[in-house]
Amino acid sequence: MNPSDVAEDTLEALEQQAERVAAAAAALAVLKPKQSEMPFGLMYGKAITKLPDDLYIPPDALEVFLEAFEGPLDLLLYLIKRQNLDILDIPVAEITTQYMQYVELMKSLNFELAAEYLVMAAMLGEIKSRSLLPRPKTEEGDEENDPRAELIRRLQEYERFKKAAEDIDELPRLERDFWVGQAKRPDYSRERADPDVDLKELLLALKDVMHRADMFESHHVSREKLSTRERMSDVLERLRNGEFVPFF
Repeated sequence: MNPSDVAEDTLEALEQQAERVAAAAAALAVLKPKQSEMPFGLMYGKAITKLPDDLYIPPDALEVFLEAFEGPLDLLLYLIKRQNLDILDIPVAEITTQYMQYVELMKSLNFELAAEYLVMAAMLGEIKSRSLLPRPKTEEGDEENDPRAELIRRLQEYERFKKAAEDIDELPRLERDFWVGQAKRPDYSRERADPDVDLKELLLALKDVMHRADMFESHHVSREKLSTRERMSDVLERLRNGEFVPFF
């Protein structure tokens, strides 16, 4: 056989095999199920798989503000502890700057600030201003009290109450940390059916009971009651004649 003929036959066989593989792959592609797209939601029973083109989402719609404080003292205490500062030696200028940054952040997020936050901001500004000015001396020659003293006292008092509240909250609480178990007592009462007996069996049982009762009869011996006073009178009566009286 000519080698060229062998090569042509081999090439033709490979082409036929490739065609069969392609046909099988096409058949599998048709039979393979396609996963449907999950809808965003349902409206009037109709699935929504595409967002409307005219839907407006505000840029700050997904912003989340995690830090929440119960008041200005709580915020100041947080700022002090976050930087491991000494509460008795507060850097007023630095704390005031951070406090005002938080207030401005609250305003930018359209949160309504309570009046006490603004009062504390004014108080910090006053303390900062008084710290920069020279302290006048009193009549005794001592300098005026530290302008931070009142703020430090309020912070220490607030910290004590906050710590006490946290300790109380950690105590075991009913229906939060433990629950009272309740269980009903099982019903053990059972109804007993009357035995099925006839009159003859009852008479035989009564005879047996009466026979056993006769076997347990007993005789009771009672003691004679003696009176001490009567015996004394009897002895005196016998001794009255002055004669010898035997007592046996």
